[in-house]
Amino acid sequence: MRTGSPGPRGGWALPTDSDYFQAMAMQSINPSTGAAIRSYPGASPAEVSATLAAAADASAAWSRRSFQDRAGFLRRVAANLRASSDSWARLIAEEMGKPVAQGKAEVEKSAWACDYFAEHGPGFLAPVDIPTESRRSYAAFQPLGLVLAVMPWNFPVWQVMRAAAPALVAGNVVALKHASNVCGVSGALEDLFDSSGLPRGVFSSLLVESREVAGLIADPRIQAVTLTGSAAAGRAVARAAGAALKKVVLELGGSDAYVVLEDADIELAARACAEGRLINAGQSCIAAKRMIVARSAREEFERALVREMSARKVGDPMDPATQVGPLARADLRETLAGQVSGSLEAGARCLLGGTVPGGPGFYYPPTVLTDVRRGMPAFDEEVFGPVAAVVPVEDEREAIRCANDSPFGLGAAVFTRDVERGERIAREELAAGSCFINAYVRSDPRLPFGGIKESGFGRELSAFGIREFVNIKTVYAA
Repeated sequence: MRTGSPGPRGGWALPTDSDYFQAMAMQSINPSTGAAIRSYPGASPAEVSATLAAAADASAAWSRRSFQDRAGFLRRVAANLRASSDSWARLIAEEMGKPVAQGKAEVEKSAWACDYFAEHGPGFLAPVDIPTESRRSYAAFQPLGLVLAVMPWNFPVWQVMRAAAPALVAGNVVALKHASNVCGVSGALEDLFDSSGLPRGVFSSLLVESREVAGLIADPRIQAVTLTGSAAAGRAVARAAGAALKKVVLELGGSDAYVVLEDADIELAARACAEGRLINAGQSCIAAKRMIVARSAREEFERALVREMSARKVGDPMDPATQVGPLARADLRETLAGQVSGSLEAGARCLLGGTVPGGPGFYYPPTVLTDVRRGMPAFDEEVFGPVAAVVPVEDEREAIRCANDSPFGLGAAVFTRDVERGERIAREELAAGSCFINAYVRSDPRLPFGGIKESGFGRELSAFGIREFVNIKTVYAA
């Protein structure tokens, strides 16, 4: 939903219609200073209904366009993203604290997703012949209609694009309910699609609070929903979608285990674990969280990990040299500090960091805990921040058991010089949706992405993801 006119640095200027301000305002806070940036008026029920009506009206015409037409629009979106990547990176840094260098990388990855699905989406959705006794029988793929995308703040452009690009190429239209602390990004995304020529209603932004999501899902104009968020949010959305009998894809939290075996390249493992732990200040569902290390490699690995974690530059996210910015909100830092102190009280030891710094903003230092075990917050919970938990184990069998001893199942990694051994463990032993060998876990438009257990269900990206929000229709010609 358009909530104003384009403002400075890709943000939004507020409208002046006094009736608009009857809805609850949302506020963006600069995480590096703690200062308020600007407020955004929430959408009224009438405005939400008008937005959904426009989206529903646009759906039929959009679905009738050729794949080539829809792909062309996505390519323009990609080009416009790349042309303004600096502005996008500054807006992301301002609203949720991601260092501008990482913000530019996020924008480039989002443009890649648009280009990828523009190129490969038509092939992914071509009819699949299935031989039977008929003259011809096949599976055809038709769009569902209006998809509600409930998206988080931590990758505020990428999370949206990885859901929207395949959905739009498939012929669906998308309504975005973004996190309330990145309203500027939400409005700028709508403007991006508008300025790229997409018809009105094909992509729209709804500035509403999370408590309004169940009502949106129940609206008959919405045909499906995709959520990236916490397990608690996933349960709430799944309940609402189940009550409305609507398709849902859930990408939820994670407590990714990185298994470092006795024959691992320790320097490689430490670099990958530090990189996987510190991207976006550790605020990632697929961040490296539990480093499960064979005892024979433990001391060397801990020294290398502390060296790698302490070498990263913490600072102003607007500085291109910064590698670790602040956490996105004050409450997130408070929760993280509580998880660290709870783990230390339960017997973990701190090798690096572990103390909330003074000064403005929501910073937390790169931290390494060791002697972490079951029963500690650093093991049991999703730790959303730059805290690495080292879990010593005796051997491969205990490492696998420990890795899988979690309610989550999003990503995992294994480090060993024996690649065949690593592939066997990744393929057959680790309970996760994505398993990497000798590398940190990351998403990629070419690969299916999603989890199991409390990390959700369904898949995004690749041919598997684009088929989540289509009607897989059997056509049988006698």
